[in-house]
This record gives sequence, structure tokens and C-alpha cells, in this order.
Amino acid sequence: MSRNIHNTRATDRADVQQRDVAFARSAPAWGRWVSWIVALILASNFLWLVATNPNFEWKVVLQWFTEESVLKGLEITLGLTVVSMILGTGLGLLLAVWRLSENRLLSGIASLYIWFFRGTPLLVQLIFWYNLSTLFPTLSLTLPWTSLTWASWNTNDLITPLTAAIAGLALNEAAYMAEIIRAGLLSVDSGQVETTQAFGMSRSRALRRIIIPQAMRAIIPPSGNQLISMIKATSLVSVIAMGDLLYSVQAIYNRTFEIIPMLMVAVIWYLLITSILNVGQSAIERYYARGTRRTVEAATSRASMPLSGARLLQKEDL
Repeated sequence: MSRNIHNTRATDRADVQQRDVAFARSAPAWGRWVSWIVALILASNFLWLVATNPNFEWKVVLQWFTEESVLKGLEITLGLTVVSMILGTGLGLLLAVWRLSENRLLSGIASLYIWFFRGTPLLVQLIFWYNLSTLFPTLSLTLPWTSLTWASWNTNDLITPLTAAIAGLALNEAAYMAEIIRAGLLSVDSGQVETTQAFGMSRSRALRRIIIPQAMRAIIPPSGNQLISMIKATSLVSVIAMGDLLYSVQAIYNRTFEIIPMLMVAVIWYLLITSILNVGQSAIERYYARGTRRTVEAATSRASMPLSGARLLQKEDL
């Protein structure tokens, strides 16, 4: 009799263990392992073909990779990116606030600006700024509808390849950043805005202290994408004789006719820069997601407590 009771309890314990999620085991993921193996084989085969292909001329790539003119072009590319991104983000923030304003004049100006600069190609804008002197030989500060002039400048002296590149990149970037920032501001709960108004905070202070810090979690990912796009968009300034990375590489292969290896020099530098930016973007995203991550972890722990208690009760009953 006791042996039958013992066997019955053992059977019940085995049934409970099968029903308890604490003893659950996932099925072997054979398909995942096979896909990884196939992907690694294909990737290694591709890398081997590229590395052993003599047409890439890797010795030439290594020879010119750290050449002085290439590094100077890289410096100009990074400088254009930083300056244009800062100016574009600042102007984009202003346009986003105007777009959300109840003032129809400001909202209309912001909408018109975004419509125009997003609707025309960046290359056309760069060429336009570079050839601005054909439309306006001089730029003057005058009293409207009079000949009274306070100051006047020669357009060719003001619009150099550098200023044309910065103006084209920054003004174009501002249109995209305005929409990104506007979406981030709209992602903040409207109750937060009502609370700042109830405390008598001004709109500018509420934006700085309450709304923008919360909106950063939604702003950072697309802003990182825009920064990476800006790095690549600087290659367009080569058409206005701006000595960026691509222009420096082109100047070399126009002399040596080593087109493919010199283009590989530019490609590798662009990949290195964007890889570093991806790491920085991930770190910033983790920083602004701290509060959300803690909330999710707390909710998960609270949700798992009843399940743990149920497992303990089942074990005690046995």
C-alpha cells in the first residue's frame, strides 16, 4: 500500500512539474543554428573573394589611406558635419516650436520653410547657393522700397565654397530636424504641458526643463540617423569644388587613374566614421531610456511575484 502511495505521489509530482512553467524548456532551435551557419559561410566566402581580388589593389588602398590630402579632406568632412548639424538642429528646434505655435503667422512660415527645403534636392540647393552671385551680385541692407543703403557686400566675397556648403547643408538639415523635433515634442503626454501651465511656468522654461528632456527619448534615434546621413551628404559638396574627403580622393585618382582603390579609401573612412557614430548613438539612447527601463523592470518583477508564490505553494502541498 505504501509503495502504491509513493508511486502515486511521484506521478503527481511529475505531472505538476510538467505543468509548472518553472520547469519549462524551449525546443531546440535547429533552424536558427542552421541559418547562422549558412550566413557565416556566405559572409566568409564574400570576404575571401573581396580580400583576394587583385582588382581592388589593396596595396594602393593602404598606401593612400593615411595620405595627407586624404586626411585633410576627412577633416573638412567632419568639420562640415559638425557645424551644419549644430546649425541645422538649432534652426530646426526653432522651426518645430513655431510649427506647434498657435500663432498662424509663425506656423505658416515654418510650414512653408519645411515644404520648400524638403521638396528640393540638396544638390540643387548647394549649386544654387554657390551661384547666388548670378542672381544678386551684391547683398545690401536697405530700407524697403527706397535707395537708402546701410551696408553692402560683394556676393562673391561672401559666398565661398565653404559658406555655400554650410548654408546648403544646414538649411536643408533644419527642415528635417524640425519635423523630428516636432514629433518628439508631440510624444510627450499633454498632461505634462498642462501641469507646467498650472504651475505658471513660461513656455520657454517648460520646454527647457520639462518637455524637451522627456522628448529626447523619441528625438535621439532619428537624429542619429540624420547625423549619419549628414556625413554621407557632405560628399555632394565636391560638385562646388569643396575639398572634402570625396573631392580629395577624386583629385588623386584623376592623376593616377586608380579609381577603384581610391574609392575604397573613401568607403572605408565613411564606414569607420559611421560605425563610431552608431556606438555613440546607442550610448545616448541607453542614457535617455534609463527611466523607462527601470519602469519596465519593476513592472516585470511585480508581475512575476504571484507566479513565484504559486510555485512555492504547489511545492509545499506536495
